[in-house]
Amino acid sequence: MISAGVYRGPVPRIELTTEVQAVPETVFDACLDVGMHTRSMGTSAERAVGGVTTGRLTAGDAVTWEARHFGLTWRMTVRITDYRRPYGFTDEQISGPFARWRHEHSFVPDPADSSAALMRDVIDFTAPMGLVGGLVASIVLRPYLRRLIARRNAYLAASLAEPAPGGRSSRRPQLPS
Repeated sequence: MISAGVYRGPVPRIELTTEVQAVPETVFDACLDVGMHTRSMGTSAERAVGGVTTGRLTAGDAVTWEARHFGLTWRMTVRITDYRRPYGFTDEQISGPFARWRHEHSFVPDPADSSAALMRDVIDFTAPMGLVGGLVASIVLRPYLRRLIARRNAYLAASLAEPAPGGRSSRRPQLPS
């Protein structure tokens, strides 16, 4: 028997792997930096409004993010529930718009380039509102969030790219359309 309002369908999953021209330790630290996160999410005007709002997050820390998506302002509080420097960390929603949100971040040296890292994101989430929420998650939210995380990753990769000779970055942080 299924309770009313409980969606028992598949949990939407997003998996992305991004090459970054920096060692895993550098990428790990950048991904936990509140300021870098805010800059990387500029298209949604995301900002930290509660918990740890500056500096670098660490094990057990919580942060409340506020952002605009779909013309509405949303708040989500996440906690760092797993912390394995420099290999990975996990953040999980403790309050916010999702019925469930779990984002695993992992960082490994790029086997093809010793000065680069492969950054992998695995996001499992569930929308509220039962079957309707499950359909919205699969049709609307999953593609939207995948693009959002891909833009964030492109920004991080460009920001962390090794400087070219002469001290100028070989890449500029640009968000893909």
